[in-house]
Amino acid sequence: MTLDALVTTPVLLVALDFDGTLSPLVDEPMSARMAPAARRAVDALLAVPDTRVAFVSGRSLADLRVIAEHDDDARELLAGSHGAEFWMPGAGASADTDEAATALRDALRARIAAEISGVPGAWIETKTFGLALHTRLADGALAPRARDAVDAVMAEAAPHWRRREGHDVVEFSHRAEGKDAAIARLRAETGASAVLFAGDDVTDEDAIRSLGPGDVGVRVGPGETAAAVRVDDIDALARLLTGLAHERAAARE
Repeated sequence: MTLDALVTTPVLLVALDFDGTLSPLVDEPMSARMAPAARRAVDALLAVPDTRVAFVSGRSLADLRVIAEHDDDARELLAGSHGAEFWMPGAGASADTDEAATALRDALRARIAAEISGVPGAWIETKTFGLALHTRLADGALAPRARDAVDAVMAEAAPHWRRREGHDVVEFSHRAEGKDAAIARLRAETGASAVLFAGDDVTDEDAIRSLGPGDVGVRVGPGETAAAVRVDDIDALARLLTGLAHERAAARE
């Protein structure tokens, strides 16, 4: 389907990655906030009948709600932890936890923190269903040492955990869900007749590859992609989304 066809599709789901897609990448992850142009574009979409907006992120649901400034009255649907956690308007949050896996995560975090202590700037983020190594602030020559150390620990102690790479981050999770599963759940929840998904990173390709012939994938920035549409940056995506909102609104007048 082309972007033009999304203007008249009966129910449109616009599903968006957050970091690097709506918010610039930042050194302190919890300081991320939606770019003003992106916020205006999302608000324009939410104002159009039969148009739903979802944020789909690798962040834990709790962290995603903070950086998205998402309160209990918000209209955006949320998929956190790559689709292992959800927040739906009127229903709130839903997620299943595993006490044994959580205990293992905490033990692994302590062990890995000791292993990477010699790499300044590298740090471990605790996530709902796993952990992530961040090397954005580490010396580029030393970052591979931290990644190798984490990979070695995880290969020994949790070889069945799913490994993902992103911008200066390596993440491990005991849950296997990907953003493709998140899109499937959100499509079912909203009854969408078409989906537009936009993302900027490797993990977003799971969602893009899962899209059907009636959907549109958008890649934000460089990198190999299965998306039919590419935009240069966050502002360019905001212009695309704003234009789509205005055209859908006009088609319903």
